Amino acid sequence: MSRAKTLVFNNLRSLSSLFFGKQVRRSPKSHPMIPERACVGGSCVLRNRNKSLHPLWTSPISVPGGTQQSPINIQWRDSVYDSHLKPLKIHYDPSCCLHVWNTGYLFQVEFDDSTDRSGINGGPLDNHYRLKQFHFHWGEINDWGSEHTVDNQVYPAELHLVHWNSAKYQNYKEAVMGESGLAVIGVFLKLGAEHKELQKLVNILPGIKHKDTRVTFDRFDPSCLLPSCQDYWTYAGSLTTPPLTESVTWIIKKKPIEIGHNQLAEFRRLLFSALGEEEKKMVNNFRPLQPLMNRIVWSSFQA
Repeated sequence: MSRAKTLVFNNLRSLSSLFFGKQVRRSPKSHPMIPERACVGGSCVLRNRNKSLHPLWTSPISVPGGTQQSPINIQWRDSVYDSHLKPLKIHYDPSCCLHVWNTGYLFQVEFDDSTDRSGINGGPLDNHYRLKQFHFHWGEINDWGSEHTVDNQVYPAELHLVHWNSAKYQNYKEAVMGESGLAVIGVFLKLGAEHKELQKLVNILPGIKHKDTRVTFDRFDPSCLLPSCQDYWTYAGSLTTPPLTESVTWIIKKKPIEIGHNQLAEFRRLLFSALGEEEKKMVNNFRPLQPLMNRIVWSSFQA
């Protein structure tokens, strides 16, 4: 890794302290008031979404040298078709599922990643990537919640399945800080019919209502949360939570899956706060959109 890249990763690593229990400090500078322009349609949703950010993102966080940050707005017509992008090869072993825990920012389903039993390869990936965990991001209302957007369309929630490059790195912690270390599958969720398989997970959420609570959750195959359509976009990006390292190959599924209204309501009953603290609802746990810069978004399908 180059010295410049190492400096970037070191600066990004320092941001992790902001995520684990420390507040983000506001800028001391004052700015003149500028009247807001009237918004229309999708622009209103994005503006209101940005007014509802988690405190982690309410003050500017600089990323020195960072040019591949996530999430982004995917412009469908600007994406470039690559005929060499084949469908992903996905195999998840339900017996690798371990537990679900409330991190204080989202809830996370963790897997045994000591072997290659659960993982992905193919598509834009040169190596095998082991499944580490999956989690969701969602909003306080149905108008927003997803981290990525497509042509400025926002979804109520987004699923992330996080994998690490087991051919190149010894463990997940190494992969987070390394080039081509991670591969994350992103799946949009839209309101519709109740998701039968997802309900198994929803049923145990009351047991992790508070921060740092954890329950056993086994025999779950997350491939049931993937759309049947194999089309996807892919681009080079970053984690969307600290340390925000630019080590991620993003694979964003074109088609969303459906989630029931009552199921999403259960997500919103979770809390950012620990037992005994003032209750703060776990909503709006998404990072704001980041500039595309000079990156190309590739597609496995023709527009």
